[in-house]
This record gives sequence, structure tokens and C-alpha cells, in this order.
Amino acid sequence: MNKSLLILSLIVVFFAYKSSSKTIKLTSKSDRTLQSGIKGKWQITQVSYPASDYIMVNSFQIADSKCFIGSTWNFIPDNNNGSLSLNKSGKCSAFSSPIVWSIDKNGNFGLKIVEADVKSKIIPQGFQLKIANKTDTSFLLVDVINVGGQDKEITYQFEKMN
Repeated sequence: MNKSLLILSLIVVFFAYKSSSKTIKLTSKSDRTLQSGIKGKWQITQVSYPASDYIMVNSFQIADSKCFIGSTWNFIPDNNNGSLSLNKSGKCSAFSSPIVWSIDKNGNFGLKIVEADVKSKIIPQGFQLKIANKTDTSFLLVDVINVGGQDKEITYQFEKMN
């Protein structure tokens, strides 16, 4: 039994992946209409990707992707600022940070996680995702991760909070 747990743990660690951080520049050619459509507070209600029962994904270089379920995000389109907060639960630590974000005309969602009072221009690294299935009350952010040499999608389901 102990050998099985050890082998399973090693497999999980071997297949633990991170979202890829890229050098991004938040564009001034934003899709203002789409950005205005996600104004306000949102919550991630689901995170899904292939083999999610066996593979851990370190999302946004912050925490395991499952820790983002229940996280709250605030998007302010006027100045492309906002915040994200993860709640402490189980193996998940609490985390809170300001963010800078934008959506371009191709549906590319740029995200930078910044420290308080630090200008986003100083932070070269960020994340490039795709926004999909946008409605008045929900949308998806889709990231691409590399699993065993193949690109797979990880999807974050956002729901509007009252």
C-alpha cells in the first residue's frame, strides 16, 4: 500500500505543470466593448483540463489550479486594473493581488499579476489567454499548457457575482 502511494505521488509530481508565463505587452488597441462587458466582480466556478484527476497544474505561478475554484476577480475596464483573491481552504493558501489586464480585438486576454504600488510596465512577465463564450453572466478564459509534449487547454469558468 505504501509503495503504491509513493509511486502515485511520484507520478503526480512528475506530471505537475505550470501555466506558461510569457513576456507580454498590454495593448492600447483593446476591445473596449468586450472589456466593458466583464466589468465588476466574478468568481471562478470550475477549472477543467484533460486528466485533471491525475495531473496538477500550477496556475499563474500562484497555486494548484483547483485552488482557483471559488476565487474572486474584480475587473475595472476604465483603467485595466483589478484584483484577484484566493480563499484559504484545505491545501490551498490564501492569496490576494492587484492585476492589470486587457483584451485585444482578437480575444486575447493579457494578464499581469502585480504587487501593490508597482507599475505593470516594470513587470515584463504575464499570461496570454483567450476569452471565449462571453455572455452577460459568464465567460471562459482558456490557457494552453504543455502536457507530455502536447498542448492541452485548461479552461477557467467565470460567473458574475451579484
